[in-house]
Amino acid sequence: MKNRKLGKDLEVSALGLGCMSMSALYGPPANKQEMIKLIHAAHDRGVTLFDTAESYGPFVNEELLGEALQPIRDQVIIATKFGFDIDLQSGERRGGANSRPEHIKAAVEACLKRLRTDRIDLLYQHRVDPQVPIEDVAGAIKELINEGKVKHFGLSEAGVQTIRRAHSVQPVTAVQSEYSLFWRGPQAELLPTLEELGIGFVPFSPLGAGFLTGKIDEHTTFDSTDFRNSVPRFSPEARKANLALVDVIKRVASDKNVTPAQVALAWLLAQKPWIVPIPGTTKLHRLEENLGAVDLQLSVQDLNQINEEVSTIQVQGERLPEAALKMTDG
Repeated sequence: MKNRKLGKDLEVSALGLGCMSMSALYGPPANKQEMIKLIHAAHDRGVTLFDTAESYGPFVNEELLGEALQPIRDQVIIATKFGFDIDLQSGERRGGANSRPEHIKAAVEACLKRLRTDRIDLLYQHRVDPQVPIEDVAGAIKELINEGKVKHFGLSEAGVQTIRRAHSVQPVTAVQSEYSLFWRGPQAELLPTLEELGIGFVPFSPLGAGFLTGKIDEHTTFDSTDFRNSVPRFSPEARKANLALVDVIKRVASDKNVTPAQVALAWLLAQKPWIVPIPGTTKLHRLEENLGAVDLQLSVQDLNQINEEVSTIQVQGERLPEAALKMTDG
């Protein structure tokens, strides 16, 4: 496994593992013991960055990761997130965001217990809270870093001005947002800003919530609990139109005798050396397939061809439901 650096000094595997789907949003939770085995298999294959959040479940995904990683705690980097308004005792979701400094500190204490650890390697604000100045959030994280409970500060779905303001108070190590051939929005402003400030980028949904694997078409049906049922981009009509994008990836994959997922991940890895995607999966063969992308070198010609072809395709449908989009910053 090759390594990459986020920010100034956080070294992680070139691909991390997004753990959300093991517990939430993509249908019923997977079998806990099987997921512990999968997490261990990822580590055995060189993965060191494991991504979770208090809101996944809520709480159960952190508990899963805490149990799985406890025996190898000092060999891995654990990233988790705070920021939704969740009752820390009952797990009740109250809606909206909550990044008041006193809530952040209480949330971190709860995260540490669930993760069975004394420090969080990378702590993200999950969504920007419009009611709390980002300087106050960064200040709270700075205090937690000084106490040794947090090692690195991250932001998720934050706009460039928010990132700059936070970074001036407490250096930001990584920003996490959606980025893939299915959603290239970060290329306009976010990536140049991160490069200027020396901040790493951790794309979630690097396979377009599964769409870029080539295994989904307009006839695919999702479990009733799968969040993709409410995503405009995954309506049957949008999927049918968006298959043109997958066709581009499939052609490149066929020429190189690799899979579409490997091409999509290799394309992301080729964009910047400080980009670390976190594809999620609940299946060992998918994990191994994804990790194969690290050794897939796309030539300048390959990249130019992909970029040229996808630039002519207008992706149909918003990437998130309206309520979720409203919680993104900028």
